[in-house]
Amino acid sequence: MNVDAILGLLTKLATTWGLRIVGVLFALYIAGVFSRWLQRTIVRKLAAKDFDATLTRFFGAMARYAVMTGAAIGCLGVFGIETTSFAAGIAAMGLAIGMALQGTLGNFAAGVMLLIFRPFKIGDLIKAAGQMGVVKEIELFTTQMDTPDNRRLIIPNSAIFGHVIESLTFHDTRRVDVAVGTTYDGKTEDVRAILEKVPGQVEGVLKDPAPQIFLAELGGSSVDWKIRLWCKTADYWDVHQQAIQAIKHNLDEANIGIPYPQMDVHFDAGVTSALGGKKAA
Repeated sequence: MNVDAILGLLTKLATTWGLRIVGVLFALYIAGVFSRWLQRTIVRKLAAKDFDATLTRFFGAMARYAVMTGAAIGCLGVFGIETTSFAAGIAAMGLAIGMALQGTLGNFAAGVMLLIFRPFKIGDLIKAAGQMGVVKEIELFTTQMDTPDNRRLIIPNSAIFGHVIESLTFHDTRRVDVAVGTTYDGKTEDVRAILEKVPGQVEGVLKDPAPQIFLAELGGSSVDWKIRLWCKTADYWDVHQQAIQAIKHNLDEANIGIPYPQMDVHFDAGVTSALGGKKAA
Protein backbone atom coordinates (compact mmCIF):
# COMPACT_ATOMS: atom_id res chain seq x y z
CA MET A 1 0.00 0.00 0.00
CA ASN A 2 1.53 3.32 -1.09
CA VAL A 3 1.60 6.53 0.87
CA ASP A 4 -1.24 8.09 -1.08
CA ALA A 5 -3.54 5.18 -0.25
CA ILE A 6 -2.68 5.38 3.45
CA LEU A 7 -3.26 9.11 3.52
CA GLY A 8 -6.58 8.64 1.73
CA LEU A 9 -7.68 6.02 4.26
CA LEU A 10 -6.71 8.21 7.20
CA THR A 11 -8.49 11.17 5.63
CA LYS A 12 -11.63 9.08 5.16
CA LEU A 13 -11.52 7.79 8.73
CA ALA A 14 -10.90 11.26 10.12
CA THR A 15 -13.71 12.68 8.04
CA THR A 16 -16.19 9.95 8.92
CA TRP A 17 -15.44 9.29 12.58
CA GLY A 18 -14.24 12.79 13.37
CA LEU A 19 -17.54 14.28 12.32
CA ARG A 20 -19.39 11.65 14.34
CA ILE A 21 -17.30 12.30 17.45
CA VAL A 22 -17.76 16.05 17.12
CA GLY A 23 -21.48 15.57 16.59
CA VAL A 24 -21.78 13.28 19.62
CA LEU A 25 -19.87 15.71 21.84
CA PHE A 26 -22.04 18.57 20.63
CA ALA A 27 -25.20 16.52 21.25
CA LEU A 28 -24.05 15.63 24.77
CA TYR A 29 -23.28 19.28 25.45
CA ILE A 30 -26.74 20.34 24.27
CA ALA A 31 -28.31 17.54 26.32
CA GLY A 32 -26.38 18.68 29.39
CA VAL A 33 -27.49 22.29 28.96
CA PHE A 34 -31.11 21.23 28.38
CA SER A 35 -31.12 18.80 31.35
CA ARG A 36 -29.83 21.47 33.74
CA TRP A 37 -32.40 23.95 32.44
CA LEU A 38 -35.15 21.36 32.85
CA GLN A 39 -34.00 20.59 36.40
CA ARG A 40 -33.98 24.26 37.40
CA THR A 41 -37.40 24.79 35.79
CA ILE A 42 -38.97 21.86 37.64
CA VAL A 43 -37.47 22.95 40.96
CA ARG A 44 -38.61 26.54 40.46
CA LYS A 45 -42.16 25.59 39.42
CA LEU A 46 -42.66 23.15 42.30
CA ALA A 47 -41.13 25.54 44.83
CA ALA A 48 -43.56 28.25 43.68
CA LYS A 49 -46.42 25.88 44.55
CA ASP A 50 -44.97 25.25 48.07
CA PHE A 51 -44.23 21.63 47.14
CA ASP A 52 -42.09 19.58 49.50
CA ALA A 53 -38.42 20.59 49.19
CA THR A 54 -37.06 17.04 49.36
CA LEU A 55 -39.41 15.74 46.69
CA THR A 56 -38.82 18.84 44.56
CA ARG A 57 -35.08 18.22 44.42
CA PHE A 58 -35.65 14.55 43.70
CA PHE A 59 -37.97 15.19 40.73
CA GLY A 60 -35.55 17.77 39.33
CA ALA A 61 -32.59 15.38 39.55
CA MET A 62 -34.58 12.50 38.04
CA ALA A 63 -35.57 14.65 35.04
CA ARG A 64 -31.93 15.62 34.46
CA TYR A 65 -30.66 12.05 34.68
CA ALA A 66 -33.42 10.81 32.35
CA VAL A 67 -32.44 13.35 29.67
CA MET A 68 -28.72 12.52 29.94
CA THR A 69 -29.36 8.77 29.89
CA GLY A 70 -31.51 9.07 26.77
CA ALA A 71 -28.89 11.24 25.07
CA ALA A 72 -26.09 8.80 25.93
CA ILE A 73 -28.02 5.81 24.57
CA GLY A 74 -28.85 7.75 21.41
CA CYS A 75 -25.19 8.67 20.87
CA LEU A 76 -24.12 5.04 21.10
CA GLY A 77 -26.15 4.29 17.99
CA VAL A 78 -24.05 6.76 16.01
CA PHE A 79 -21.03 4.47 16.45
CA GLY A 80 -22.95 1.39 15.38
CA ILE A 81 -23.53 0.00 18.87
CA GLU A 82 -26.77 -1.95 19.11
CA THR A 83 -28.78 0.09 21.59
CA THR A 84 -31.59 -2.46 21.79
CA SER A 85 -29.43 -5.06 23.49
CA PHE A 86 -27.80 -2.34 25.55
CA ALA A 87 -31.20 -1.14 26.79
CA ALA A 88 -32.18 -4.74 27.53
CA GLY A 89 -29.01 -5.15 29.59
CA ILE A 90 -29.82 -1.97 31.54
CA ALA A 91 -33.35 -3.24 32.16
CA ALA A 92 -32.05 -6.60 33.40
CA MET A 93 -29.55 -4.85 35.65
CA GLY A 94 -32.30 -2.61 36.96
CA LEU A 95 -34.46 -5.65 37.72
CA ALA A 96 -31.63 -7.31 39.63
CA ILE A 97 -30.92 -4.16 41.61
CA GLY A 98 -34.63 -3.74 42.28
CA MET A 99 -34.90 -7.27 43.68
CA ALA A 100 -31.84 -6.71 45.88
CA LEU A 101 -33.16 -3.38 47.14
CA GLN A 102 -36.80 -4.44 47.47
CA GLY A 103 -37.14 -3.21 51.05
CA THR A 104 -35.31 0.03 50.31
CA LEU A 105 -37.47 0.71 47.26
CA GLY A 106 -40.56 -0.01 49.34
CA ASN A 107 -39.45 2.61 51.85
CA PHE A 108 -38.78 5.02 49.01
CA ALA A 109 -42.23 4.48 47.46
CA ALA A 110 -43.86 4.91 50.87
CA GLY A 111 -41.86 8.09 51.43
CA VAL A 112 -43.04 9.53 48.12
CA MET A 113 -46.66 8.73 49.05
CA LEU A 114 -46.24 10.36 52.47
CA LEU A 115 -44.84 13.51 50.88
CA ILE A 116 -47.60 13.64 48.26
CA PHE A 117 -50.68 12.84 50.38
CA ARG A 118 -49.41 14.47 53.59
CA PRO A 119 -51.30 12.44 56.23
CA PHE A 120 -49.22 14.37 58.77
CA LYS A 121 -46.69 17.19 58.77
CA ILE A 122 -43.64 18.23 60.72
CA GLY A 123 -44.61 19.19 64.27
CA ASP A 124 -47.63 16.86 64.48
CA LEU A 125 -47.98 14.44 67.38
CA ILE A 126 -48.83 11.05 65.86
CA LYS A 127 -49.06 7.36 66.64
CA ALA A 128 -47.59 5.21 63.88
CA ALA A 129 -45.76 1.88 63.63
CA GLY A 130 -46.58 1.25 67.29
CA GLN A 131 -44.80 4.44 68.39
CA MET A 132 -45.95 7.89 69.51
CA GLY A 133 -43.95 11.06 68.96
CA VAL A 134 -43.65 14.50 67.41
CA VAL A 135 -42.67 14.40 63.73
CA LYS A 136 -39.31 16.11 63.20
CA GLU A 137 -38.34 15.10 59.67
CA ILE A 138 -40.05 13.38 56.73
CA GLU A 139 -37.46 11.96 54.33
CA LEU A 140 -37.72 9.73 51.28
CA PHE A 141 -36.75 6.56 53.15
CA THR A 142 -37.40 7.27 56.83
CA THR A 143 -39.42 9.47 59.16
CA GLN A 144 -37.86 10.86 62.34
CA MET A 145 -39.90 11.41 65.50
CA ASP A 146 -39.15 12.57 69.05
CA THR A 147 -40.97 10.71 71.83
CA PRO A 148 -42.47 12.48 74.88
CA ASP A 149 -39.43 11.35 76.92
CA ASN A 150 -37.12 12.92 74.31
CA ARG A 151 -35.96 9.83 72.39
CA ARG A 152 -35.32 10.11 68.67
CA LEU A 153 -37.03 7.42 66.57
CA ILE A 154 -36.04 6.75 62.94
CA ILE A 155 -38.81 4.65 61.39
CA PRO A 156 -38.82 3.18 57.85
CA ASN A 157 -41.55 4.81 55.79
CA SER A 158 -43.01 1.47 54.70
CA ALA A 159 -43.78 0.67 58.36
CA ILE A 160 -45.74 3.92 58.62
CA PHE A 161 -47.61 4.24 55.32
CA GLY A 162 -48.78 0.63 55.25
CA HIS A 163 -50.50 0.81 58.63
CA VAL A 164 -52.88 2.97 60.66
CA ILE A 165 -51.66 6.51 61.31
CA GLU A 166 -53.28 8.33 64.25
CA SER A 167 -52.78 12.08 64.40
CA LEU A 168 -53.32 13.50 67.88
CA THR A 169 -52.95 17.13 66.82
CA PHE A 170 -54.87 17.17 63.54
CA HIS A 171 -57.90 18.94 65.07
CA ASP A 172 -57.83 22.10 67.16
CA THR A 173 -59.86 20.50 69.97
CA ARG A 174 -59.72 17.18 71.81
CA ARG A 175 -61.93 15.37 74.28
CA VAL A 176 -60.59 14.50 77.73
CA ASP A 177 -62.05 11.27 79.13
CA VAL A 178 -61.70 10.59 82.86
CA ALA A 179 -63.08 7.42 84.45
CA VAL A 180 -63.84 7.31 88.19
CA GLY A 181 -65.36 4.67 90.43
CA THR A 182 -67.26 5.40 93.65
CA THR A 183 -68.50 3.19 96.47
CA TYR A 184 -71.98 1.71 96.47
CA ASP A 185 -72.73 3.55 99.72
CA GLY A 186 -73.25 6.93 98.04
CA LYS A 187 -76.43 7.87 96.21
CA THR A 188 -76.05 8.28 92.46
CA GLU A 189 -77.85 11.64 92.57
CA ASP A 190 -75.38 12.99 95.12
CA VAL A 191 -72.35 11.68 93.20
CA ARG A 192 -73.63 13.17 89.96
CA ALA A 193 -74.14 16.57 91.62
CA ILE A 194 -70.57 16.48 92.92
CA LEU A 195 -69.06 15.48 89.58
CA GLU A 196 -71.02 18.18 87.76
CA LYS A 197 -68.97 20.77 89.65
CA VAL A 198 -65.74 19.58 88.07
CA PRO A 199 -65.96 21.27 84.63
CA GLY A 200 -66.35 24.69 86.22
CA GLN A 201 -63.28 24.12 88.39
CA VAL A 202 -60.93 23.20 85.55
CA GLU A 203 -59.27 25.94 83.51
CA GLY A 204 -59.39 25.46 79.74
CA VAL A 205 -62.61 23.42 79.51
CA LEU A 206 -64.76 24.47 76.54
CA LYS A 207 -68.48 25.08 76.88
CA ASP A 208 -69.16 23.90 73.34
CA PRO A 209 -69.27 20.93 73.07
CA ALA A 210 -70.78 20.76 76.53
CA PRO A 211 -69.18 18.57 79.23
CA GLN A 212 -70.80 15.19 79.87
CA ILE A 213 -71.09 13.26 83.13
CA PHE A 214 -72.81 9.91 82.88
CA LEU A 215 -73.11 6.64 84.74
CA ALA A 216 -71.11 4.09 82.76
CA GLU A 217 -71.84 0.81 84.56
CA LEU A 218 -72.22 -0.97 87.89
CA GLY A 219 -68.91 -2.68 88.39
CA GLY A 220 -67.99 -5.56 90.63
CA SER A 221 -66.53 -3.26 93.30
CA SER A 222 -67.61 0.23 92.31
CA VAL A 223 -70.15 2.43 90.59
CA ASP A 224 -68.31 3.57 87.47
CA TRP A 225 -68.69 7.08 86.05
CA LYS A 226 -67.30 8.77 82.94
CA ILE A 227 -66.52 12.47 82.65
CA ARG A 228 -65.97 13.93 79.18
CA LEU A 229 -64.51 17.41 78.79
CA TRP A 230 -63.54 19.27 75.61
CA CYS A 231 -60.51 21.54 75.39
CA LYS A 232 -57.95 22.96 73.00
CA THR A 233 -55.52 20.32 71.78
CA ALA A 234 -52.57 22.21 73.24
CA ASP A 235 -54.26 22.18 76.70
CA TYR A 236 -55.08 18.46 76.72
CA TRP A 237 -52.66 17.25 79.39
CA ASP A 238 -53.19 20.26 81.68
CA VAL A 239 -56.96 19.79 81.56
CA HIS A 240 -56.60 16.04 82.10
CA GLN A 241 -54.52 16.50 85.25
CA GLN A 242 -56.65 19.31 86.68
CA ALA A 243 -59.82 17.27 86.12
CA ILE A 244 -58.44 14.29 88.07
CA GLN A 245 -57.36 16.57 90.92
CA ALA A 246 -60.76 18.28 91.03
CA ILE A 247 -62.60 14.94 91.07
CA LYS A 248 -60.50 13.60 93.93
CA HIS A 249 -60.86 16.83 95.94
CA ASN A 250 -64.65 16.99 95.55
CA LEU A 251 -65.16 13.33 96.44
CA ASP A 252 -62.96 13.68 99.53
CA GLU A 253 -64.92 16.72 100.70
CA ALA A 254 -68.17 14.80 100.34
CA ASN A 255 -66.72 11.73 102.09
CA ILE A 256 -67.43 9.56 99.09
CA GLY A 257 -64.80 6.86 98.75
CA ILE A 258 -63.07 5.53 95.66
CA PRO A 259 -63.03 1.76 96.29
CA TYR A 260 -60.31 -0.71 95.47
CA PRO A 261 -61.12 -4.10 93.92
CA GLN A 262 -62.62 -6.51 96.45
CA MET A 263 -63.44 -10.21 96.38
CA ASP A 264 -65.87 -12.08 98.61
CA VAL A 265 -64.87 -15.71 99.30
CA HIS A 266 -67.58 -18.13 100.48
CA PHE A 267 -66.87 -21.61 101.88
CA ASP A 268 -69.36 -24.45 101.78
CA ALA A 269 -70.44 -26.19 104.99
CA GLY A 270 -67.86 -28.98 104.76
CA VAL A 271 -64.92 -26.61 104.39
CA THR A 272 -66.23 -24.38 107.18
CA SER A 273 -66.61 -27.38 109.52
CA ALA A 274 -63.11 -28.58 108.70
CA LEU A 275 -61.59 -25.19 109.31
CA GLY A 276 -63.56 -24.88 112.56
CA GLY A 277 -62.31 -28.30 113.75
CA LYS A 278 -58.72 -27.39 113.12
CA LYS A 279 -59.15 -24.09 114.87
CA ALA A 280 -60.64 -25.83 117.91
CA ALA A 281 -57.85 -28.38 117.94
